This record gives sequence, C-alpha cells and structure tokens, in this order.
Amino acid sequence: MNARTSQARSERGITLVEVLIAILVMTTGVLALGRLIPAASHGSASDKLLTQANAYAQQKLEDVQTLVWSDPLLQDGRHPGGTTNEVLGTTGKWQRHYDVATLAAPLDNLRKITVTVEWNFPDARSVTAVSYVRR
Repeated sequence: MNARTSQARSERGITLVEVLIAILVMTTGVLALGRLIPAASHGSASDKLLTQANAYAQQKLEDVQTLVWSDPLLQDGRHPGGTTNEVLGTTGKWQRHYDVATLAAPLDNLRKITVTVEWNFPDARSVTAVSYVRR
C-alpha cells in the first residue's frame, strides 16, 4: 500500500487553483487585445480622411499651376475671397481655400500658393499644401 500511495502522489495533475489562474491570465490578455481593435480602426479612419484631404489640396494646386500669371485667380490674396470656403465632397463637410502671395525681390517672379483643406468630422482637422508658380 505504501508504494501505491507514493505513486498516486507523484501522478497528481493540475489543481483547480492553477486552472483558475490560467483562465484569469488568458482573459486579461484577450481583453487587452479587445481594447486595441477600436483604436486601430479609429486610426485607419483618420488616415483615410487625411489621405482624402491631401488629394483635395493636391487637386487645387494642380489647377492653380495651370493658370497664367495675370489670371485673377492667381492674384495676391485669399481665394475664394473673404471668409468663405469652397465646399467639397458629397456631404459638404470638406472645405478648401487657397492663399496667393508674391514673394519679395529678388524672387518677385514667384508666387507662393498655400492650399488649406479643413474638415470637422470626427474632430476639427486641416491639411496645408504649398507650391510656387513662376512668371
């Protein structure tokens, strides 16, 4: 009987406490990963908005660079004038304007074009693109 008792003690499996601790550790890990998924999807959506804003800014820069030096749309100042903005997209949540400034001599044959695209979803953000037009 003594041999059987020592053999039974050496063949013990894991206890209930060890199983509960393992479940607790795994649950903590799964919950931590679950919190990362919304953060990753928010970052992805934010990157998509930023990419769209850059595309709107680049589009306006390309349009302005085709204008001749004397074109009214290439004169110094804010375009469109005042505080109004060009509304973009199907939802109207994107807004764009550009500023033109003639550089001082000896670079007075250059105009600096600064395009700003703004949006307010999910929070207020903006993108600025700069280019130069030569006379």
